[in-house]
Amino acid sequence: MKNSSQKIRNKSELNCSNINKLAEMIIKKFPREHDEKDPFKVLITTILSQRSRDENTEVSAKNLFSVYENVEQLAQAKPEELYDLIRPSGLYKEKAERIIAVSKIILEKYGGRVPDNLEELLSLPGVGRKTANIVLHVSFGQQALAVDTHVHRISNRLGWVNTKTPEQTEEELKKILDPNLWGPVNGSMVEFGKQICRPISPKCEECFLTACCKYFKEKR
Repeated sequence: MKNSSQKIRNKSELNCSNINKLAEMIIKKFPREHDEKDPFKVLITTILSQRSRDENTEVSAKNLFSVYENVEQLAQAKPEELYDLIRPSGLYKEKAERIIAVSKIILEKYGGRVPDNLEELLSLPGVGRKTANIVLHVSFGQQALAVDTHVHRISNRLGWVNTKTPEQTEEELKKILDPNLWGPVNGSMVEFGKQICRPISPKCEECFLTACCKYFKEKR
């Protein structure tokens, strides 16, 4: 293990003006792989993830897809049939209605295939920019930047942006980040935000970016 002086020296050597390099470091240190690529399952799982912890989302998705394997089956389901399956994700009644509504539209309007463009994804009930961009990146390999609360918080703390909403953060990050980083930076910032740069009591003493962090310099 490196001693404290070595850590401090490494931090001081960071080029804080090279945001792309810093983003690459976050991606490298906090990699996040997506095992599931199927567009429909990624879409539904991301809907389940809204205002839910990852572990609860995983349980709910596993429960749901163990009973309903495809869009055809979910389109024919009744909301109350999903309640117990997805209860761990929270807001299960609202999410059940959304999932069935989305399934029906995909089946009837798109022949059972999830659309691969932002505009059509955003037209689906309960699908916002974060959800749509995750589907575009994970399932279709497109350069799409999903901004959730972690990405929004961390980008502002580091001083990369000065924004009030995730939508504004997405717009500003697209101006300064290499498009090749848009997709992977979301998952890595989520992990970074859960482990180190937490909403409350961030572990600044364990962070490798304190030398480049506006929040650390001003608040800590």
